[in-house]
Amino acid sequence: MKFFNQLGKFMMAGARAHARWEIQVSSTILGDRKRLLMLALLTVPAVLGGIAFADQLGGALPDILGGKKAYSPAFYSTGIFIVSILIGLGAGLITGCIGAGGGFIIAPALMSAGIKGILAVGTDLFHIFAKAIMGSVIHRKLGNVSVPLAVVFLIGAIVGATLGGLLNRVLYEINPVLSDAFITTIYSLMLGFLGLYALLDFLKARKTSTGGDAHGGKVEGAEMGNLPKKLQAIKVPPMVKFDFDFTPGGRSISWLFLVISGAIVGLAAGIMGVGGGFLTFPIFVYMLGVSSMTTVGTDIFQIVFTAGYASISQYAIYGFIFYTLAMGMLLGSLLGIQIGAMVTKVVPGITIRGFYAMAVLAGFVNRIFALPAKLGDMDVIPISKQLGGILESIGIWAFFIVIGIFGVWVIGTFLKNIRVLKGGAVS
Repeated sequence: MKFFNQLGKFMMAGARAHARWEIQVSSTILGDRKRLLMLALLTVPAVLGGIAFADQLGGALPDILGGKKAYSPAFYSTGIFIVSILIGLGAGLITGCIGAGGGFIIAPALMSAGIKGILAVGTDLFHIFAKAIMGSVIHRKLGNVSVPLAVVFLIGAIVGATLGGLLNRVLYEINPVLSDAFITTIYSLMLGFLGLYALLDFLKARKTSTGGDAHGGKVEGAEMGNLPKKLQAIKVPPMVKFDFDFTPGGRSISWLFLVISGAIVGLAAGIMGVGGGFLTFPIFVYMLGVSSMTTVGTDIFQIVFTAGYASISQYAIYGFIFYTLAMGMLLGSLLGIQIGAMVTKVVPGITIRGFYAMAVLAGFVNRIFALPAKLGDMDVIPISKQLGGILESIGIWAFFIVIGIFGVWVIGTFLKNIRVLKGGAVS
């Protein structure tokens, strides 16, 4: 039980850290006219090109994508662009309102909408990369980045992202269904664990009637635990020094642990398409003993390079990115994050915690119910196509109903309290 709690706190800290990054990037983009113009220029070809492409196809599907016959719809239309905006909007509402990573639902949502798993991963990575480049090319807090720390970490991240992308592509070439099943299994495990922890955390908070802040309360990394002390005591040269501004003489960690940590983050980014940012924060703070301030700057730095490298070198050049979907998700998420962030001012923290648990568990149900059909197609388990299809449909409907209800509730709450929010009457 202690291990479950520690791992749950670890993952939740990562989800909150990544959400803080998303909110900050969104505010940066929307608060700058030049960045808004850049966003408009990126979106125009997505809309016009998509319409022309759909007309040219005449409703037919391309036979080849990435060197393999299309396993599921891979064409583009205005309708798909609208769906991508709605998916981004839902993820943005979760991120802004709950203060924890709504990006976890993007790949499952895309797969539920008929996009192959490998395309969902590649597109999600590219969407994160585009957002990072637009929102934090030169971040105000880059002074807190330890360049040696970041560079050594990125060595491991590049290796991990390469392995993750290679693994996804190899599985896809063997069998597209196997690729989908693998990605679905990874998401089922992660969402299942995080959703269960979030639900127990919500029930515990409700029982004690403390409500609390949905964004966490204490600043993580205020003190260094036993594990970071033990790792920093292992002197495997060269040692990388950091945190001179926060600790007399600074701290140091062996390059070996940084490379391993980077490889883990890169591998997760390459396989799941989430940028890896949700892992960097807890690994740096709770395992390596890096201060929260240095971690925030380094996390922003690594997301740009890790997501950029993985999306372009492992997916884009192989045809596994839907540019138009990425732009749609970017538009939707920017709007959703802003609305969600404002709603937190008029909604109790305990309510937000409950919605987060429901959203993550809905993602878990969506993926776990999709798995039997995929395993059945590969003859791993004896299940009829009809039963597999029914289970998959249940997962899809449950997922979109929960996310839809959440979205309607957040937007409704925003519209209902818009005068209060605009007047700044809420603390």
